[in-house]
Amino acid sequence: MAERWRRKSVSQTFLLDLLDAELDRLALGDTRPLDVVDVGGGTGGLATALAAQGHQVTVIDPSPDALASLERRTADAGQKGRIRGVQGDAADLAQIIGAHRADVVVCHRVLEVVDSPADALAAMADVLRPGGVLSLLVSQRHALVLTQALAGHIALARRTWAEQSRFDEQRVITLVEQARFAVLARHGVGAIADHVPESLVEADPQNSAELLALEAEISQDPAFRALAPQLHVFAQVQSRPR
Repeated sequence: MAERWRRKSVSQTFLLDLLDAELDRLALGDTRPLDVVDVGGGTGGLATALAAQGHQVTVIDPSPDALASLERRTADAGQKGRIRGVQGDAADLAQIIGAHRADVVVCHRVLEVVDSPADALAAMADVLRPGGVLSLLVSQRHALVLTQALAGHIALARRTWAEQSRFDEQRVITLVEQARFAVLARHGVGAIADHVPESLVEADPQNSAELLALEAEISQDPAFRALAPQLHVFAQVQSRPR
C-alpha cells in the first residue's frame, strides 16, 4: 500500500495504511461499498482516496470554500457520484446523515476545535450502524510541548502544558469510551517520522521504506505513542444498553 501514497509524507502514508487495513477488515464479505462520513474533510484529500477504493463518501465541512475545492477535486478525479459535500459540522451530523446510516466515521484533526468533544463523539456514535467504526486522529499535547520547548519557546510550552483542553491519550480514550465506543486499536503517528529531515528520506527510496516500517513497529509502544504528535484511535460503536 505504501507505493500508492509515495508522494505523501511517511506519517501520512502510515495513517492511510492503517485506515485501509481497517476498512478492508470491515468490508470483508460485504458486497456493497461502505458508507463513509468524513467530518471536517475539507478539500477532500482523504475522501478522494477512499472513493478510489470504491467507498461512498460524504464530506461534512463548515467552509464553503473548502467544499468548492472538494467539488473541483472530485470532478478532476472522475469521482462524481461517489463523493458529496455538505456544509455543516459535527453538531449537524444527526440532521445531515440520520441515525444508523454510516459504516465509518472519519474524524481527523477535528476534535480539537469543536465546542464539545463529548457531544461530537456522541453524534458520531448515533449516525453509525451497529458494528460501525470510528477513525479518530487527534493532536497530543506532550509532543507539542516538547516541540515548542526544543524550539526555544519555553514560556509557550509551559502555557500549552497547563491548558486542560489539550488532549493526551488517556483523555481521548475516556471520551471515546464514554461515547459508547469500544477501542479496537490505538497508534501513535509521527513519533519518529515527523522528526526525520525530509531531505534524508528523499535521498534514498530505501530510507522511506525503512522509516515507514519503523513507524509501524513503534506505533503501539506506549512510550513512543505518548510522544507522538498525533494519536490515532480505531473504535467500534456499541449498542445502547436496553
